Amino acid sequence: MPLVALVTANIVPLWGVLFLNWDAFYIVILYWSENLVIGSYNIVKLMLAQPLSQCEQKNLIEEKAKKPSLWATGVLFHISKLLYIPFFAFHFGAFTAGHGFAVMMMFGKGDAGFGQIIQNDQVWPCFLVFIQLLFLVVKNVYSTIPINMKYCIVALFVSHGVSFVYHYLYRGEYKTARLETLMGQPYSRVVLMQIAIIGGGFVSGAIGSPAGLLVMLVVVKIIIDIKMYLRQHRIEQGHTTKNDYTD
Repeated sequence: MPLVALVTANIVPLWGVLFLNWDAFYIVILYWSENLVIGSYNIVKLMLAQPLSQCEQKNLIEEKAKKPSLWATGVLFHISKLLYIPFFAFHFGAFTAGHGFAVMMMFGKGDAGFGQIIQNDQVWPCFLVFIQLLFLVVKNVYSTIPINMKYCIVALFVSHGVSFVYHYLYRGEYKTARLETLMGQPYSRVVLMQIAIIGGGFVSGAIGSPAGLLVMLVVVKIIIDIKMYLRQHRIEQGHTTKNDYTD
């Protein structure tokens, strides 16, 4: 089911290229917006992650008095979220802001809001300026893309949501997820997409956004998503585990 939702959401851009005359910018900015989807779900994953394995939790319930250290471990685990979650939100948000700003500039879509910060002298303090930039980039993207692309972004949210509910909640991955693992998972996917898709989108835009090349980009993205899904969820050759999952 999650894999079907993933493929379906990725097929939607093909319709945009073939029938709605989407150019390279629309394809690239759509895949950039997926960073926001992934980052949002990852924050929820961090919030719901549990400190103990299912077996340890069972032992803890049966032998509370004999295993006081597990209680302490659990408390420290949840306290550590107060550091992990804000750090991830800031760092990944800044990373996404810089990425989005670069896309907008390279496709000639204005200053993506950065000039507004300088001109109005309303710079947020210290490193928070990157979060401010993220909000402005999102605002500019939202005002630039057509309504049908907004539906596409909703489809991405639904696709990743299906995977999140099925794997992380239903299959109980939150019981074995580790904060340090969750912190790094989105970056590997984003970097791979930048190299394989975003770079190709820039090339396509430079030569006039031919539909054939854009279709190839969408197909390559679907193939990469499927391969990453199978690897990350460890279902290659019918083998499954419940460790180290991600969308």
